[in-house]
Amino acid sequence: MFQTIKNAILDKNIRRKLIITILLLLVYRLGCYIPTPGIDFSAFSNSWNSDNNLLAMLNMITGGSLENGTIFALGIIPFINASIIMQLLTLVIPKLERLSKEGEDGRKKLNQYSRIASVILAIIQGVGIVISWYNSNSISGVFGASMVSKVFTCIFIVLILTAGSSLVMWIGERITEFGVGNGTSLIIFVGILASLGSSIWNAIFNNIPEQAKNGEYTGIWFLLLFLLLIFVLFILIIFIDGSERRIPVQYAKVVKGNKMYGGQSTFIPIKVNSSGVMPIIFAASLVMFPQMIMQFADPNTSSGFVRWWYQWMGVGGNLYGLFLFLLIIFFAFFYAQIQFNPDDVSRMLQQNGGFIPGIRPGKMTSDHLRKINNRITLFGALYLGVIALIPTYILRIDGFSTIGLNNAFTATGLLILVSVALEFDQQLQSQLMIKNNKGFLK
Repeated sequence: MFQTIKNAILDKNIRRKLIITILLLLVYRLGCYIPTPGIDFSAFSNSWNSDNNLLAMLNMITGGSLENGTIFALGIIPFINASIIMQLLTLVIPKLERLSKEGEDGRKKLNQYSRIASVILAIIQGVGIVISWYNSNSISGVFGASMVSKVFTCIFIVLILTAGSSLVMWIGERITEFGVGNGTSLIIFVGILASLGSSIWNAIFNNIPEQAKNGEYTGIWFLLLFLLLIFVLFILIIFIDGSERRIPVQYAKVVKGNKMYGGQSTFIPIKVNSSGVMPIIFAASLVMFPQMIMQFADPNTSSGFVRWWYQWMGVGGNLYGLFLFLLIIFFAFFYAQIQFNPDDVSRMLQQNGGFIPGIRPGKMTSDHLRKINNRITLFGALYLGVIALIPTYILRIDGFSTIGLNNAFTATGLLILVSVALEFDQQLQSQLMIKNNKGFLK
């Protein structure tokens, strides 16, 4: 990876893309420290509940913006939720399904619909956040101390949070268009990395020294165990990410005139985890979305349904692990069906004179590819589900909470970190390869 980055820096065009990416990410991180006007931060800091699993996960994704009450408190979450909704609607609404098959123009229209849905969700979630802040007496009122002024202040804050979320969405799209890599993934990557680094920093320089003053040194061992857990998960994620099943393909020989064409042997690569981190992002967002609305609309959990949801289906609930596990499997198969169509691959092979040894062309080939793809997808989905639940239960041990590492990361966050880093490296390599090929053709 370091050699790839070095080669990319030496190339003028790729270096310019890297600089644009870094500058846009710096703008995003700068916004994560700009406070939202109208908030009484002394009351806000006292009301923040770091033990709330949902708030901790949201705060991790937003890079600490939610905990600090900044203009980017919503982060990229509304856009992710809107993307999930649009992906699902394309399966049930014929018009959207036709747009998804119309190439670049259809994709642009779907992206525009996703932006509109993202703004609507940002307004809804912004209202929920403001209600939560108002109930905790964190709204100071920038237009005065009267009730009417506080209402206007709440509306003002909702508009700021919505604008902040829209700006984050715009930054992500500009990174995708002018920078290197998927802008949405890189924004989530930077937010999680900032939260993880902050937790480890506080554990090393604040919490563990405080324990040492009282003659308690178990925090050091839990920190080492935490770092070992991260290392093991890193190795496992990298190993699975590079794994693939190669299906052999043979092309028939064709004689044209005095020359013979074809007769080549190649393979169809099917990755074990072809959908990457998206099933976990979608599943986690879908789990968090209803609880986030309940958290902001009913912060005192006065409703019986809200209490039942928190206890059983919410983040950290009794059935949370099973619920998340099943959703990850569903989205893994959902993405596999979108990315790999056995019928299209079989048709393309038949048109080009290719075949899988031992398998008849046509329907038998498509059935064979579908069977293999389903098996590999199942293994990849189980891997994602298991790795998403490991830290969820291990980090519940009291030793991690005493040094502030119980909410330092989730497997979702770690998988995003590794997957985005590997994806970033692959994108740099592909751009370097395109540059070298252009130079060869010249």
